[in-house]
Amino acid sequence: MDKNFIEACRGVVKSGRVLLDEPMSLHTTFKIGGPADCLIFPATMEETQQILKLVRDYHLPLTLLGNGSNLLVRDKGIRGVVVKFGEPMSYIRCEGTRIIAGAGALLKDVSECAAENQLTGLEYACGIPGSIGGAVFMNAGAYDGETKDVAALVRAVDGDGAVHVFSGDALELGYRHSVFQTNGEAICEVELQLQPGDGKAIRAKMDDFTQRRESKQPLDMPSAGSTFKRPAGYYAGTLIDQTGLKGLQVGGAQVSTKHAGFVVNAGNATADDVIRLIREVQRRVYEKHGVRLQPEVRMIGEE
Repeated sequence: MDKNFIEACRGVVKSGRVLLDEPMSLHTTFKIGGPADCLIFPATMEETQQILKLVRDYHLPLTLLGNGSNLLVRDKGIRGVVVKFGEPMSYIRCEGTRIIAGAGALLKDVSECAAENQLTGLEYACGIPGSIGGAVFMNAGAYDGETKDVAALVRAVDGDGAVHVFSGDALELGYRHSVFQTNGEAICEVELQLQPGDGKAIRAKMDDFTQRRESKQPLDMPSAGSTFKRPAGYYAGTLIDQTGLKGLQVGGAQVSTKHAGFVVNAGNATADDVIRLIREVQRRVYEKHGVRLQPEVRMIGEE
């Protein structure tokens, strides 16, 4: 990694937020992943602009991350620069029926802010283990709700450091898809449009979703959330269960015994373990049901 680039970065953000050869296993919910050459945590949109311009000027590869959920980093890690929107950029504020949040704000915290202000529309997100930036990137959803329903406006920074504002159809929010998967811009701030609601009803809904999630999902083990996209007309977890694959293990990676739709890190799993297990599940489900499962988990980094 270019020493001049590192020095320039540390002139933009505090040195404690510029990490070299940092294991990505410490920064993903799967607890898996090799080292990033350089991992940077911006705290503001202005810092993001400056960092992305430096990345451009030094012609370095760039990877953008949110909370590190829904993600598998391969075992050799990530070359170049990883910009991660985490706690330093996790501000949340409520303005009337709108909530404005930094890309690193956790969905559970944004959902809690909505509940505290008796705003409805974000109850479904109370247990999704991601950031608001990641939720926009993937159009995250659960329990018949999705980011598309509430995202009013997104501010993002392009590779030249310019700020762009997206709203409505320009966000291209579809099933686990957004425009940011193709345009490469860094989501920095999200505005959510919610509706006034009854505080007790909002809490009751959140409690119900939390109870359902805790009773059915392997929240006590590291994972990247649901491993496969929902195939048309089916549920991935049901197909995997019907194929008799609960508990199937490759190395430290295991099909959860609690919910077959989750691959979990059962102990010191490598990315290669996870990938080989995913392929075996795909093969066996196709063999039995004729359905091709597609991973929902993003896989990045060097093999």
